[in-house]
Amino acid sequence: MHGRVFGPRCWGRSEGAYLVPLRLVSRSMTYVIGAACVDVMDKSCVQECPVDCIYEGARSMYINPDECVDCGACKSICRVEAIYWEGDLPDDQQQHLDDNAAFFSQVLPGRDARLGCPGGYANIGPVGVDTPLITMMPAPPSDAPRDLPHLRQADQFRD
Repeated sequence: MHGRVFGPRCWGRSEGAYLVPLRLVSRSMTYVIGAACVDVMDKSCVQECPVDCIYEGARSMYINPDECVDCGACKSICRVEAIYWEGDLPDDQQQHLDDNAAFFSQVLPGRDARLGCPGGYANIGPVGVDTPLITMMPAPPSDAPRDLPHLRQADQFRD
């Protein structure tokens, strides 16, 4: 991972003696993890993110919109093409914009408090739960491989 850089919207700007979260002042675009990540969780994006703003749920990864610095490193490394810049989200992925934010702004099932801005995935590790949207998505059959489809195809040609 690159040197630690803090996302702008969690840490805010100084207004006299107080820090005001920038999300209350202005809204920036962010990257969003869509449905292709569910039950795959390649995690190459986690290592590539310079601000450590990608967190692990039980079945999907989530980008904290308040920690993301909008660099695009995660999108370029994602092998399942599950990451979109917010402005480029296809219509069938729009629900994931609010869902990624909800992972941090709402109290998740089995947790006592919302995650908020924990300051990086390395600080908390896997969260172990998902948002209701991801939880309600059908799980793959129990005998289905959970790895990347293009890697399974490549394995067929070995030997």
